[in-house]
Amino acid sequence: MRHGLFSPRKLVRRFTPGFRDTTAGAARPSHPHRIPAKTGDTLGRIGSLEVRLARNFKEVRKAQRLRYDVFYEEMSAIADASANATRRDADPFDAYCDHLLVVDHASLKRNKLGRLKPEIVGTYRLLRQEIADQHNGFYTAAEYDIQKVIDANPGKRFLELGRSCVLKPYRNKKTVELLWHGIWSYVLRHKIDVLLGCASIEGTNPDALAERLSFLHHNARAPEEWRVRAVADRFVEMNRMPADCVDAKAALRALPPLVKGYLRLGAFIGDGAVVDHQFGTTDVLIIVPVTHLNTRYVNYYGADASRYG
Repeated sequence: MRHGLFSPRKLVRRFTPGFRDTTAGAARPSHPHRIPAKTGDTLGRIGSLEVRLARNFKEVRKAQRLRYDVFYEEMSAIADASANATRRDADPFDAYCDHLLVVDHASLKRNKLGRLKPEIVGTYRLLRQEIADQHNGFYTAAEYDIQKVIDANPGKRFLELGRSCVLKPYRNKKTVELLWHGIWSYVLRHKIDVLLGCASIEGTNPDALAERLSFLHHNARAPEEWRVRAVADRFVEMNRMPADCVDAKAALRALPPLVKGYLRLGAFIGDGAVVDHQFGTTDVLIIVPVTHLNTRYVNYYGADASRYG
């Protein structure tokens, strides 16, 4: 990643209202060694909103229904027969992933037994390397050749992030902060070293996304030791415009909030994009070594994830 005028973190700071990096020049955090102060399954809370892991498969199914509503009903994903029948976004990975949830205790919904339960309004799917190794590997491996970077870092623990979505009325700072707080707590609890996963840009025409993809390629491409390339038969070139032809401000403004959030963290972008026709998106790989996390993020949520604990 470049650290000059056009580093993505500096661009986010310049062009995103309200973002101020107060720790510029500070040393990066060492590997976290303190576990979250909260020892139960609640990872944080703001008012009526709580972030925690799903406690049972009933809650996983609710998260799958939320994903269906967002991906298929609101966005342009194409449902297969199973998704249409169940009204859930589900795949085999759900059975052994952890599912991070944001639950609103002020919004109660009746279940099939007539009992009032708090509504699940946000979710993120988490897959640790040791769990992936026991099953079918990482979901991301279908799009990116991640095994090379895993093999090159045998002493590090990888965590895959995916299937993130938030119910539309809850797409605000409070909900997003709780999700990130939950992820940070989880990273500390399981001593994670590297975060990775795919982030999506809406649309399946790379030419229409040329400026955004080129911006990421020129300004956030991973250094060689962390570079992961899209699998050969799905590789889409991201370097579609010369760097001096990219309007960095416009490109950054057009990126999805999730991608901009990853850039704020200090994320690197993989080599090549992948078009996902089922979900109507173009995916880019996100990879974040924990030692490269923005110190502002660590300081904000607390070295022991105590901010919302």
